[in-house]
Amino acid sequence: MTLHREGYTIMLVSLLILSGIQIGNFFLFQWLGWLWLFLLLTLGVLVMAYLIIQFFRIPTRIFTAEENDIICPADGKVVVIEEVEETEYFNDKRIQISIFMSPMNVHANYNPIAGIVKYVKYHPGLFLVAWHPKSSTDNERSTVVTEHASGQEVLFRQVAGAVARRICYYVQPNQKVQAGEEFGFIKFGSRIDVYLPLGTKINVKIGDKVQSKLTKLGQLQ
Repeated sequence: MTLHREGYTIMLVSLLILSGIQIGNFFLFQWLGWLWLFLLLTLGVLVMAYLIIQFFRIPTRIFTAEENDIICPADGKVVVIEEVEETEYFNDKRIQISIFMSPMNVHANYNPIAGIVKYVKYHPGLFLVAWHPKSSTDNERSTVVTEHASGQEVLFRQVAGAVARRICYYVQPNQKVQAGEEFGFIKFGSRIDVYLPLGTKINVKIGDKVQSKLTKLGQLQ
């Protein structure tokens, strides 16, 4: 396991603040003689430090994928599988799969397919809760479209939530990418929407807990 570069500054500042709080607690409660309260607050500081560090963890995962497999781009829970009208890029009907990421999930995001990046766009917006029906169109978000070797295109969208306040993405138009390569990161809770061609074989169902790179959402036909 490693720690993501997007978290270096946050982790450093957070640990400095928590260390300052702990030092202050030590002198205050040593003076008051409330050892039990000092130990309780110490436990709270350690829990906070753990939660911050674990959020930026990147576990080591070995995966294999066939050419037409669609790799899950994020850890989380499948909350939407439905046929929708995609209006930003395709302007036609697609199968939408949405994955909700809680603050406890790994928040690095990975390319679901190999191919050529055809479209990248960032949209500023609101910070509705990630499961809100309008979060996909009204929240801060980024949209990426990759063209598979078969000519089929897959759109995937990072969507900020009520807590997530920064979306990071690293791909550019005309870039060649591989399935399972990291394309971005979302800080502190959010969702990923994937838009697939009609007729795509879907391997997951609503309520499934999925893992990036290890779960296969389906196969392009």
